[in-house]
Amino acid sequence: MATKREFDEATRTETTGHEWDGIRELDTPMPRWWLWTFYGTIVWGIVYVILFPAWPLVHGATPGILGYSSRANVAADLRHAAETNAPLDARLMRTDIAAVEQDPELLSFAMAGGGAVFRNNCSQCHGAGGGGMLFSYPNLVDDDWLWGGAAADIEQTVTHGIRYEADPDTRYSQMPSFGEMLEPAQIDALVQHVESLSGNPRDAALAAEGAPLFAENCAACHGEDGAGGREFGAPNLTDRIWLYGGDPSHVHASIAQAHFGIMPAFGGRLSPSDIRKVAIYVHTLGGGE
Repeated sequence: MATKREFDEATRTETTGHEWDGIRELDTPMPRWWLWTFYGTIVWGIVYVILFPAWPLVHGATPGILGYSSRANVAADLRHAAETNAPLDARLMRTDIAAVEQDPELLSFAMAGGGAVFRNNCSQCHGAGGGGMLFSYPNLVDDDWLWGGAAADIEQTVTHGIRYEADPDTRYSQMPSFGEMLEPAQIDALVQHVESLSGNPRDAALAAEGAPLFAENCAACHGEDGAGGREFGAPNLTDRIWLYGGDPSHVHASIAQAHFGIMPAFGGRLSPSDIRKVAIYVHTLGGGE
Protein backbone atom coordinates (compact mmCIF):
# COMPACT_ATOMS: atom_id res chain seq x y z
CA MET A 1 0.00 0.00 0.00
CA ALA A 2 1.52 3.31 -1.06
CA THR A 3 2.23 5.85 1.65
CA LYS A 4 1.82 9.57 1.25
CA ARG A 5 5.10 11.44 0.74
CA GLU A 6 5.51 14.42 3.04
CA PHE A 7 7.76 17.42 2.43
CA ASP A 8 9.04 20.07 4.77
CA GLU A 9 7.51 23.37 3.64
CA ALA A 10 10.57 25.48 4.49
CA THR A 11 13.20 23.36 2.70
CA ARG A 12 11.01 21.33 0.35
CA THR A 13 12.91 18.23 1.56
CA GLU A 14 11.08 14.96 1.95
CA THR A 15 10.70 13.79 5.54
CA THR A 16 11.25 10.32 6.96
CA GLY A 17 7.82 10.27 8.55
CA HIS A 18 9.27 10.43 12.06
CA GLU A 19 8.11 13.20 14.36
CA TRP A 20 9.02 14.20 17.93
CA ASP A 21 7.10 16.95 19.67
CA GLY A 22 6.11 18.46 16.35
CA ILE A 23 9.63 18.28 14.92
CA ARG A 24 9.84 16.20 11.76
CA GLU A 25 13.04 14.42 10.65
CA LEU A 26 14.25 15.38 7.19
CA ASP A 27 15.38 12.67 4.78
CA THR A 28 18.32 14.71 3.47
CA PRO A 29 20.29 12.77 0.82
CA MET A 30 24.04 12.24 1.26
CA PRO A 31 26.32 14.51 -0.81
CA ARG A 32 27.23 12.97 -4.15
CA TRP A 33 31.00 13.24 -3.45
CA TRP A 34 30.56 11.28 -0.20
CA LEU A 35 28.57 8.53 -1.94
CA TRP A 36 31.12 8.15 -4.74
CA THR A 37 33.92 8.05 -2.17
CA PHE A 38 32.06 5.31 -0.27
CA TYR A 39 31.52 3.30 -3.45
CA GLY A 40 35.19 3.78 -4.30
CA THR A 41 36.27 2.27 -0.96
CA ILE A 42 34.11 -0.77 -1.66
CA VAL A 43 35.74 -1.25 -5.04
CA TRP A 44 39.20 -0.70 -3.52
CA GLY A 45 38.48 -3.28 -0.80
CA ILE A 46 37.38 -5.88 -3.36
CA VAL A 47 40.52 -5.28 -5.45
CA TYR A 48 42.72 -5.48 -2.32
CA VAL A 49 41.39 -8.84 -1.15
CA ILE A 50 41.96 -10.22 -4.65
CA LEU A 51 45.54 -8.95 -4.95
CA PHE A 52 46.88 -9.23 -1.36
CA PRO A 53 46.62 -11.58 1.66
CA ALA A 54 43.37 -10.72 3.40
CA TRP A 55 40.95 -13.31 4.75
CA PRO A 56 42.25 -15.36 7.71
CA LEU A 57 42.10 -19.12 7.35
CA VAL A 58 42.87 -21.95 9.78
CA HIS A 59 46.53 -22.17 8.75
CA GLY A 60 47.31 -18.77 7.32
CA ALA A 61 45.33 -16.43 5.07
CA THR A 62 44.22 -16.08 1.48
CA PRO A 63 47.49 -15.40 -0.40
CA GLY A 64 46.27 -12.95 -3.05
CA ILE A 65 47.19 -13.26 -6.72
CA LEU A 66 50.28 -11.04 -6.37
CA GLY A 67 51.87 -13.44 -3.86
CA TYR A 68 52.92 -10.63 -1.51
CA SER A 69 54.26 -11.70 1.90
CA SER A 70 55.52 -9.38 4.61
CA ARG A 71 57.21 -12.36 6.29
CA ALA A 72 59.10 -13.13 3.08
CA ASN A 73 60.18 -9.49 2.84
CA VAL A 74 61.49 -9.53 6.42
CA ALA A 75 63.31 -12.81 5.78
CA ALA A 76 64.88 -11.32 2.66
CA ASP A 77 65.99 -8.24 4.60
CA LEU A 78 67.52 -10.43 7.30
CA ARG A 79 69.37 -12.52 4.70
CA HIS A 80 70.67 -9.36 3.07
CA ALA A 81 71.86 -8.00 6.42
CA ALA A 82 73.54 -11.31 7.26
CA GLU A 83 75.29 -11.39 3.88
CA THR A 84 76.42 -7.79 4.29
CA ASN A 85 77.76 -8.42 7.79
CA ALA A 86 79.30 -11.82 7.03
CA PRO A 87 82.85 -10.50 6.40
CA LEU A 88 82.86 -8.54 9.66
CA ASP A 89 81.30 -11.47 11.54
CA ALA A 90 84.04 -13.77 10.27
CA ARG A 91 86.72 -11.24 11.19
CA LEU A 92 85.20 -10.79 14.64
CA MET A 93 85.36 -14.55 15.28
CA ARG A 94 88.94 -14.78 14.01
CA THR A 95 90.13 -11.99 16.29
CA ASP A 96 91.01 -12.70 19.90
CA ILE A 97 88.15 -11.26 21.93
CA ALA A 98 90.57 -9.36 24.16
CA ALA A 99 91.91 -7.52 21.09
CA VAL A 100 88.56 -6.52 19.59
CA GLU A 101 88.34 -3.32 21.63
CA GLN A 102 91.63 -2.18 20.09
CA ASP A 103 90.14 -2.33 16.58
CA PRO A 104 87.79 0.68 16.11
CA GLU A 105 85.89 -0.86 13.19
CA LEU A 106 85.33 -4.19 14.92
CA LEU A 107 84.47 -2.51 18.20
CA SER A 108 81.84 -0.32 16.53
CA PHE A 109 80.39 -3.37 14.77
CA ALA A 110 80.32 -5.41 17.99
CA MET A 111 78.80 -2.58 20.04
CA ALA A 112 75.97 -2.03 17.55
CA GLY A 113 75.12 -5.72 17.35
CA GLY A 114 75.78 -6.42 21.03
CA GLY A 115 73.54 -3.58 22.13
CA ALA A 116 70.65 -5.02 20.12
CA VAL A 117 71.29 -8.52 21.49
CA PHE A 118 71.47 -7.17 25.05
CA ARG A 119 68.20 -5.27 24.74
CA ASN A 120 66.41 -8.31 23.32
CA ASN A 121 67.82 -10.98 25.64
CA CYS A 122 69.46 -9.50 28.74
CA SER A 123 67.84 -6.21 29.70
CA GLN A 124 64.71 -7.93 31.02
CA CYS A 125 66.74 -9.14 34.01
CA HIS A 126 69.84 -6.93 34.16
CA GLY A 127 68.08 -3.68 33.24
CA ALA A 128 68.40 -1.48 30.17
CA GLY A 129 71.70 -0.05 31.41
CA GLY A 130 73.00 -3.26 32.97
CA GLY A 131 72.49 -2.03 36.52
CA GLY A 132 70.82 -5.25 37.62
CA MET A 133 68.29 -5.51 40.41
CA LEU A 134 68.98 -5.81 44.12
CA PHE A 135 68.04 -9.23 45.56
CA SER A 136 67.73 -10.68 42.05
CA TYR A 137 70.10 -9.99 39.18
CA PRO A 138 73.78 -8.94 39.21
CA ASN A 139 74.93 -5.43 38.38
CA LEU A 140 77.04 -5.53 35.21
CA VAL A 141 78.48 -2.01 35.51
CA ASP A 142 80.39 -2.39 38.77
CA ASP A 143 83.71 -4.18 39.28
CA ASP A 144 82.37 -7.15 41.22
CA TRP A 145 82.41 -10.33 39.11
CA LEU A 146 81.75 -13.74 40.61
CA TRP A 147 83.08 -15.66 37.62
CA GLY A 148 85.43 -13.10 36.08
CA GLY A 149 84.79 -9.87 34.23
CA ALA A 150 87.19 -10.15 31.30
CA ALA A 151 85.53 -10.26 27.88
CA ALA A 152 86.40 -13.95 27.50
CA ASP A 153 84.89 -14.73 30.93
CA ILE A 154 81.68 -12.92 30.00
CA GLU A 155 81.55 -14.79 26.69
CA GLN A 156 81.84 -18.07 28.60
CA THR A 157 79.05 -17.09 30.97
CA VAL A 158 76.71 -16.01 28.19
CA THR A 159 77.40 -19.16 26.19
CA HIS A 160 76.99 -21.75 28.94
CA GLY A 161 75.10 -19.90 31.67
CA ILE A 162 75.51 -20.35 35.42
CA ARG A 163 74.08 -23.40 37.20
CA TYR A 164 72.10 -24.14 34.04
CA GLU A 165 71.75 -27.90 34.18
CA ALA A 166 70.69 -28.28 30.54
CA ASP A 167 74.20 -27.21 29.47
CA PRO A 168 76.91 -29.72 30.46
CA ASP A 169 79.58 -26.99 30.33
CA THR A 170 77.79 -24.59 32.62
CA ARG A 171 79.71 -23.31 35.64
CA TYR A 172 78.24 -24.64 38.81
CA SER A 173 78.47 -23.88 42.49
CA GLN A 174 76.11 -24.13 45.42
CA MET A 175 76.25 -22.55 48.83
CA PRO A 176 74.77 -24.80 51.51
CA SER A 177 71.96 -23.58 53.73
CA PHE A 178 73.70 -23.32 57.08
CA GLY A 179 70.39 -22.95 58.87
CA GLU A 180 70.24 -26.74 58.65
CA MET A 181 73.75 -27.19 60.09
CA LEU A 182 74.42 -24.40 62.59
CA GLU A 183 72.56 -23.19 65.63
CA PRO A 184 70.83 -19.78 65.44
CA ALA A 185 73.36 -18.31 67.89
CA GLN A 186 76.22 -19.54 65.70
CA ILE A 187 74.68 -17.95 62.62
CA ASP A 188 74.29 -14.68 64.56
CA ALA A 189 78.00 -14.76 65.40
CA LEU A 190 78.90 -15.64 61.82
CA VAL A 191 76.83 -12.69 60.54
CA GLN A 192 78.75 -10.29 62.75
CA HIS A 193 82.07 -11.69 61.54
CA VAL A 194 81.00 -11.31 57.90
CA GLU A 195 79.95 -7.71 58.60
CA SER A 196 83.38 -7.08 60.09
CA LEU A 197 85.10 -8.23 56.91
CA SER A 198 83.75 -5.27 54.96
CA GLY A 199 84.07 -2.79 57.79
CA ASN A 200 80.36 -2.56 58.50
CA PRO A 201 79.13 -1.82 62.04
CA ARG A 202 79.15 -5.03 64.08
CA ASP A 203 79.23 -6.53 67.55
CA ALA A 204 82.95 -7.06 68.14
CA ALA A 205 82.46 -9.85 70.69
CA LEU A 206 80.10 -11.80 68.44
CA ALA A 207 82.38 -11.18 65.45
CA ALA A 208 85.24 -12.78 67.37
CA GLU A 209 83.06 -15.80 68.12
CA GLY A 210 82.16 -16.02 64.45
CA ALA A 211 85.77 -16.04 63.19
CA PRO A 212 86.44 -19.75 63.84
CA LEU A 213 83.02 -20.61 62.45
CA PHE A 214 83.93 -18.74 59.27
CA ALA A 215 87.27 -20.51 59.02
CA GLU A 216 85.59 -23.88 59.46
CA ASN A 217 82.56 -23.41 57.21
CA CYS A 218 83.14 -20.56 54.77
CA ALA A 219 86.85 -20.01 54.12
CA ALA A 220 87.13 -22.98 51.75
CA CYS A 221 85.14 -21.06 49.15
CA HIS A 222 85.30 -17.41 50.22
CA GLY A 223 88.94 -17.51 51.23
CA GLU A 224 90.49 -17.04 54.66
CA ASP A 225 90.26 -13.27 54.25
CA GLY A 226 86.76 -13.42 52.71
CA ALA A 227 87.91 -11.99 49.38
CA GLY A 228 86.01 -14.66 47.43
CA GLY A 229 87.02 -17.23 44.87
CA ARG A 230 86.10 -17.16 41.20
CA GLU A 231 86.76 -20.85 40.70
CA PHE A 232 83.66 -21.38 42.86
CA GLY A 233 81.79 -18.20 41.98
CA ALA A 234 82.11 -17.27 45.66
CA PRO A 235 81.39 -13.57 46.32
CA ASN A 236 83.94 -11.18 47.77
CA LEU A 237 82.78 -10.42 51.32
CA THR A 238 85.33 -7.68 51.96
CA ASP A 239 83.81 -5.07 49.66
CA ARG A 240 80.41 -3.48 50.12
CA ILE A 241 78.78 -4.84 46.99
CA TRP A 242 75.98 -7.18 47.97
CA LEU A 243 73.59 -8.74 45.51
CA TYR A 244 71.23 -9.99 48.22
CA GLY A 245 71.70 -7.16 50.70
CA GLY A 246 74.52 -6.46 53.15
CA ASP A 247 72.70 -5.51 56.34
CA PRO A 248 72.68 -8.11 59.16
CA SER A 249 69.17 -9.37 58.43
CA HIS A 250 69.93 -10.05 54.78
CA VAL A 251 73.32 -11.57 55.52
CA HIS A 252 71.61 -13.80 58.08
CA ALA A 253 69.08 -14.91 55.43
CA SER A 254 71.86 -15.62 52.92
CA ILE A 255 73.75 -17.78 55.42
CA ALA A 256 70.74 -19.59 56.82
CA GLN A 257 68.88 -20.24 53.58
CA ALA A 258 71.46 -19.55 50.86
CA HIS A 259 70.67 -18.48 47.31
CA PHE A 260 70.81 -20.35 44.06
CA GLY A 261 70.66 -17.93 41.14
CA ILE A 262 70.47 -19.43 37.66
CA MET A 263 71.40 -17.81 34.39
CA PRO A 264 70.29 -19.61 31.21
CA ALA A 265 72.79 -20.61 28.56
CA PHE A 266 72.47 -18.71 25.31
CA GLY A 267 74.72 -21.01 23.29
CA GLY A 268 71.71 -22.69 21.73
CA ARG A 269 69.76 -19.49 21.23
CA LEU A 270 72.27 -17.04 19.81
CA SER A 271 74.96 -17.43 17.18
CA PRO A 272 78.59 -17.46 18.34
CA SER A 273 79.03 -14.08 16.67
CA ASP A 274 76.08 -12.56 18.55
CA ILE A 275 77.36 -13.99 21.84
CA ARG A 276 80.76 -12.44 21.24
CA LYS A 277 79.14 -9.11 20.38
CA VAL A 278 77.06 -9.00 23.54
CA ALA A 279 80.05 -10.08 25.66
CA ILE A 280 82.04 -7.14 24.28
CA TYR A 281 79.07 -4.84 24.80
CA VAL A 282 78.72 -5.88 28.45
CA HIS A 283 82.49 -5.59 28.91
CA THR A 284 82.36 -1.95 27.82
CA LEU A 285 79.42 -0.96 30.04
CA GLY A 286 81.79 0.18 32.73
CA GLY A 287 82.47 -2.77 34.95
CA GLY A 288 84.51 -4.96 32.63
CA GLU A 289 87.99 -5.95 33.66
